[in-house]
Amino acid sequence: MTKGIRGCFITGLLVVVPLYITIYVLSLIVGFMDNVLGLLPGLVHPDTYLPFHIPGLGVIFTVGVIFLVGLLTKNIFGRALVVLGERLISKIPLLRMVYNATKQFLETFFSEEHEGFKHVVLVEFPRSGVYSVGFQTGRPKGSLKDKTGGDSVSVFVPTTPNPTTGFYMIVKESEVISIDLSVEDAFKIIMTAGMVMPDKTGKPGSGKN
Repeated sequence: MTKGIRGCFITGLLVVVPLYITIYVLSLIVGFMDNVLGLLPGLVHPDTYLPFHIPGLGVIFTVGVIFLVGLLTKNIFGRALVVLGERLISKIPLLRMVYNATKQFLETFFSEEHEGFKHVVLVEFPRSGVYSVGFQTGRPKGSLKDKTGGDSVSVFVPTTPNPTTGFYMIVKESEVISIDLSVEDAFKIIMTAGMVMPDKTGKPGSGKN
């Protein structure tokens, strides 16, 4: 009887908690985007003409602005404005650092020229014989490449259970173990400290390909 009640409670918990967190995060995002509407003057603000506030208008507005900026940037005039703006930002030390870091971070995920977190690997960390799940994020360049021999790769090893922090490492390519595991499954393993494992995993192999 007690085990049955406990089992029902745990089952309900596994359904309710992830759903609650998902809804909570979604509400934060929608609320933040709705606050963007506060930047609009009253003359063009939707609430001026609507009898009541409609949640989610900020999302539509934000997505529309992003799409419009992308559309304008694709023509010569728009690109010229972006270049001019980046030149102005580059003259301000703090803003330059934040802007460049953010831009490079986004390009890592959305540009086809970057590997991003598309490649899951195993590395011996924090000591020999102990393996950690990581993501190959690219290859060192410039002096980093020269000092490491040129056959190294960049690896990010997230921490558990918070994968937004972690360790950046430069590892010899021959010491990186490539595994057939999706990024989503890898994050599940990391965030649950190994309690959630994918049903199927491919055979690991040494090196990238």
